[in-house]
Amino acid sequence: MRARVKCWLLALFLAGCGGGGAEERVLLVYSGAANQPAMEKIAARYRELTGIKVNLVSGGSGTLLSQIEISGRGDVYLPGSPDYIVIGERKKLLVPGSERIVAYLVPAIVVPAGNPAGIENLENLVRPGIRVGMGNPETVCLGLYWVELLEENRLLEEVLKNTVTMAESCAATANLAALGRVDAVLGWRVFHYWNPGRMDFVPLKPDRIPRISYIPITVVASTEQPREAEAFIEFVLSEAGRAVYAELGYLAAEKAAREFAPRAGIGGEYRLPESYFRLIRSGVLR
Repeated sequence: MRARVKCWLLALFLAGCGGGGAEERVLLVYSGAANQPAMEKIAARYRELTGIKVNLVSGGSGTLLSQIEISGRGDVYLPGSPDYIVIGERKKLLVPGSERIVAYLVPAIVVPAGNPAGIENLENLVRPGIRVGMGNPETVCLGLYWVELLEENRLLEEVLKNTVTMAESCAATANLAALGRVDAVLGWRVFHYWNPGRMDFVPLKPDRIPRISYIPITVVASTEQPREAEAFIEFVLSEAGRAVYAELGYLAAEKAAREFAPRAGIGGEYRLPESYFRLIRSGVLR
C-alpha cells in the first residue's frame, strides 16, 4: 500500500511539473465541516508534494451533497457521517464501493472553557435558562446524530425548547461554544481538541449513546480525473494524513471510539422522525 501511494504521488508530481506553461491541476474536494481543521492542513501538504491544488468546499454534509447534485462537478467527498454516503449512492452521485473510513466521531456535550453553566449531563440541558446550540439536522450530520440521541433518551422536545440556534455546519456549531454564545453545544468530542483553550467537553455515559459516527471518504461519480481522486484518498489515508487527524484529537480506530460507547451502533442511515418536524412546526424553538 505505501509503495502504491508513493508511486501515484510521484506520477502526479511529474505530471504536474510537465510543462512551463501547463495549467495548474486542481482537485475539487467537498469536505464536511467536521473535517475542516484536518483537511486544510492535508490539502496544503498535498499541494507541496504533488503540485496539485486541492480546492476545498466546506460546509454541512447535506448541503455539500446538494451542491454535487446541482453542479454535476467534483472529485472527492468527505461527509461527517456515513448517512450521506448512503444518500449519495442512492442518488448515483458517488462511486459505489469507493468509500473508505478516515476517522471516528463520538458525540459529547461541548461547553465554553471552564463550563460556566455547570453542565454535567444530558438532563442539565433542560434546566430553565440554559442556552443550547446544535447543527441543523436537516443539513448537518451532527444534528442528525443528536436528534437520534435525544429521541432515544426521551429528551428531544425538552432540549429543543432550550435550543436558541441551529448552525449550518460542524465548524459553525463548534464556534457557538468557543465564542460563548451558548451554554452548551450538542457536538462531537473532537471539537474540544480543535481549540482546547476555548472549549471543554462533557462526556456522555456510554449507555446514552445509540450510535457513533465515522468520517468516510469517497469518489464523486462525475469526476473527470478518477486516478487523481483515488491518489488523494490514498494520501488522506496514509500515515501522513492520519497523523494530522490524530494531532487534532480524532479517533483513528473503531476500537478507540468504542471505548466511549461499547454497545453503540455505527454507520447506516438515520432519518429524521415525524416527531421532530412536528415539534419544529409547533414553534418549539425559541
